[in-house]
Amino acid sequence: MTPLYEGKAKRLWATSDPNVLRMEFKNDATAFNGEKKASFEDKGRLNNAISTLIYGMLEKEGVPTHFVRQIDETNVEVRKVEILMVEVIVRNLAAGSFCKRTGVEEGREFSRPIVEFSIKSDELGDPLVNDDYIRELDLASEADLAFLREAALKVNEILIRFFGECGLKLVDFKLEFGRLAEDPSQIVLADEISPDGCRLWDLKTGEKMDKDRFRRDLGNVMEAYAEVLDRVKKATGA
Repeated sequence: MTPLYEGKAKRLWATSDPNVLRMEFKNDATAFNGEKKASFEDKGRLNNAISTLIYGMLEKEGVPTHFVRQIDETNVEVRKVEILMVEVIVRNLAAGSFCKRTGVEEGREFSRPIVEFSIKSDELGDPLVNDDYIRELDLASEADLAFLREAALKVNEILIRFFGECGLKLVDFKLEFGRLAEDPSQIVLADEISPDGCRLWDLKTGEKMDKDRFRRDLGNVMEAYAEVLDRVKKATGA
């Protein structure tokens, strides 16, 4: 079989239901727009488990997602969506590219969350854009953008509280959304939420528990992911 789509961290496969796909989590890791690459045994399993538990929690909190059910250790069923080509980044503390662009010291806490939009394009390096760019490029309507901003801030509020219960500080994270194939008027949270797309710092020690361990060659990448999974399991009662 050939996957319908293969990205840097996941593959999508058809199922017997035209409105449902199988999403497979890969062991591949990339950073800096694919310039740095590696493979970690168990990465797919850990991200699948973490994302499954978080999406289940978000559904209970009233956030509609594409998640249907977990199939096995590295596969889930998801509702088919047309991904919006606008990624949403929410920042609670200064880190990563924000620090590079502004010169602000890592760890500075913002007075309120910063919401950023970027074009979902590996070829362009996921460039930051504002509402005017998005309008002129016809990537999303003003109503869509208002929804994305509101939904992302709601997810942020929930995740700050949830990860706090896990003993983790949510520094920033990236979200993707898509229109349901069966009802294009409905936009839902898609992709995944895991240490691949979130910066998570230990509340007590400040230790990085996310993909920055790979980006910065800090070592113990999968050990950190496994620790995040253990804490998420405890917080969700899994």
